[in-house]
Amino acid sequence: MPGTGEVSFWSVVRHQEVQQANRDWETFSAVDGPGLAPSDLFRDLGMMVALDPPRHNRLRRLISAGFSPRMIARLEENIEWRCERILDDVSARGDDIVDFVADVAYLLPMHVIADIVGIPEDDRPWVFKGIDYVLRSFDPAVGISETEQLTAQLDLFEYAQRLAEQKRAEPTDDIWTTLTKAEIPDDDGKPTALSDQELDAFFMILAVGGSETTRNVLAQGLMALVEQPDQIAALRADPSLLPDAADEMIRWASPVLMFGRTATRDVVLGGQLIAAGDRVVLWYPSANRDELVFTDPYRFDIRRRPNPHVSFGGGGPHYCLGANLAKKEVQVMLGSILRRFATIELAGPPQWMGAGPVHNVGVSIDHIPVRLKAGSPG
Repeated sequence: MPGTGEVSFWSVVRHQEVQQANRDWETFSAVDGPGLAPSDLFRDLGMMVALDPPRHNRLRRLISAGFSPRMIARLEENIEWRCERILDDVSARGDDIVDFVADVAYLLPMHVIADIVGIPEDDRPWVFKGIDYVLRSFDPAVGISETEQLTAQLDLFEYAQRLAEQKRAEPTDDIWTTLTKAEIPDDDGKPTALSDQELDAFFMILAVGGSETTRNVLAQGLMALVEQPDQIAALRADPSLLPDAADEMIRWASPVLMFGRTATRDVVLGGQLIAAGDRVVLWYPSANRDELVFTDPYRFDIRRRPNPHVSFGGGGPHYCLGANLAKKEVQVMLGSILRRFATIELAGPPQWMGAGPVHNVGVSIDHIPVRLKAGSPG
């Protein structure tokens, strides 16, 4: 975080060691937060990203049913409907050139995670504009002050509390209703409702994790795909390649830059002795380009199989809950674009946003002009 001063840490960059550290939570603890530097902030807020089992498992179970493969299969029809509605709006504009981030990639995951959480449709533009503002504030080039950032976060937390009150009064079939009614055992085994602070933390994790990362995959993945027309042609000819293409887009984008851990004991990792208390940072884009695991790792290849990328965390208790959801969203949107538009090409250079390693989603495409021309692919 800004103002933390000099930070010392071990960088873990190979696939095998990233997986090992992700899975061995007893040795590589999350309690000091996910950033480069240790921080009490995330743990004090009760965020799952800064909790180890068993507390982490108890919280995770509260929402895991909403992201199971069976639930994602039920959501597929809704995802397809959202894709068609978004692309209908793009076509109706009468302009072949769109900002693919704002007009397509941003909208799908925003609406899908909002459907799951239970955010009313009329509230969504304000909520996700606020979340985007908070994330954007980490980019020093944007010039948002720390006070402005904290005010925006407070506004979102207050909204989460109002939404919780609404769900308690009028329960619906969504995750936010589940969380507002949930009770989990405390350290003494006594069932206890989630605190307002814990609900605030859940709200931010679900909204950011369910929207920003998938948006980045769609934008960076499409940019890689259009640079290889032969792969677009292959997907049009054989839609059964879509699941593999979606996985490759996720590997290629690696939307989560890194996560930090703290060693709880002396351990050897990748031939290096790490002392208890040392900070360890896991770099997912690097692991996803490990030539010991991936053939020609700097080539975007929709036929890549196997594709054991670690974009969702590489296993362990912190493996991304939304992995199945993200794959389905990317697959369905990609298939819809290929089916509806004969021309898919870049219409200008992308504009990047870079909070850097201050934030776990460190680098993303902010704007990218893409020409989408309707018609039957020839």
